[in-house]
Amino acid sequence: MVSGRAWKFGDNVSTDLIAPGRYFHLRSELPRLAEHTLEDARSEFASEVERGDFVVAGQNFGMGSSREHAPAIIKMCGVEAVIAESFARIFYRNCINVGLPAVEIDTSGIDDGEELEIDLGNGVVRNVTKGTVHSFRPLPPLMRRILDGGLKEHVRKHGGIEV
Repeated sequence: MVSGRAWKFGDNVSTDLIAPGRYFHLRSELPRLAEHTLEDARSEFASEVERGDFVVAGQNFGMGSSREHAPAIIKMCGVEAVIAESFARIFYRNCINVGLPAVEIDTSGIDDGEELEIDLGNGVVRNVTKGTVHSFRPLPPLMRRILDGGLKEHVRKHGGIEV
């Protein structure tokens, strides 16, 4: 179980909002690119987010280009998981590949700054602030194993992907 603060965003947050295109030249310098994570949506995000916090959004989070560095820089900021009503499919897969949990639930009852807890194994998000509980279908065991370091690390450790 992990806990942290919610950073609330709306619907259709694109990969260009996550990793602004004007910093595309920094894609080979991810720590520098991470300094600009979500700055066009919330200018204070990268400087104020704390390790263990959560990005919470509405529908279609991560839409747009595939930019695999978008979930990587969210993770580099210390975000524990992204919670949204729905994800662009390639963004969702890229989250898993970099070891960033992506959880789909109804986020309409979660407000900015609220304290949340996530239990990935049991498929539960608890809003500690409001005392509410949201259930989601837990990730399959293989995907949970990939989250421990991401796909590259998993393949390096295990010599491939065991089914």
